[in-house]
Amino acid sequence: MQASRDSGERERILKIGTAFALSLALFAVSPPGAAARFKGVDVTGQGYGGDFHLTGSDGRPRTQGDFAGKVVLLTFGFTRCPDVCPTSLAALAATMKALGPDRERVQVLFITVDPERDTPALLASYVTSFDAAFLGLSGDTAATRRAARAFHVFYQKVPTPNGGYTMDHSTGYYAIDKRGRTRIFFRYGQPVPDLAYDIRLLLNE
Repeated sequence: MQASRDSGERERILKIGTAFALSLALFAVSPPGAAARFKGVDVTGQGYGGDFHLTGSDGRPRTQGDFAGKVVLLTFGFTRCPDVCPTSLAALAATMKALGPDRERVQVLFITVDPERDTPALLASYVTSFDAAFLGLSGDTAATRRAARAFHVFYQKVPTPNGGYTMDHSTGYYAIDKRGRTRIFFRYGQPVPDLAYDIRLLLNE
């Protein structure tokens, strides 16, 4: 129980640090007074994202190109995450519900940062418990690292007192448009109506 509390506290600290660092970076490149089109943070053209080569929880090799023509919501985490990951996936499930029929043009992807334990079968069971259309992705150590670096995501293994380990990782969700460009970063805890609003903007481009 103590390990879970410690992990949750580390993830909350990472969440705050990620949002703060991203805000500083965006302040440096955005002109003062620039109109905010999105409810989330506009990261268009700022070096977030790129193709990945991972395995889906359905057992199929997956790249970003497999989802061309759809808006993709992507987040990183792991199945043993005590609070942040289930809260994030619940929010994304609520977003899909809020989209109504538009959800058919949106794909949620969950990339595990713990491929050592998160097998495709475990990932499939975990992500589909939130929404049947969610897809988990995993890769070997190198593939996981490349995917995380592409989205500027931090993660690391943290030993626990019982001889096991947990994972620290940064939080939030990325929206990738129908052409494969990473456009929006949503902070952890951002309201569902904000996510649905921005996704509809991308769908209507």
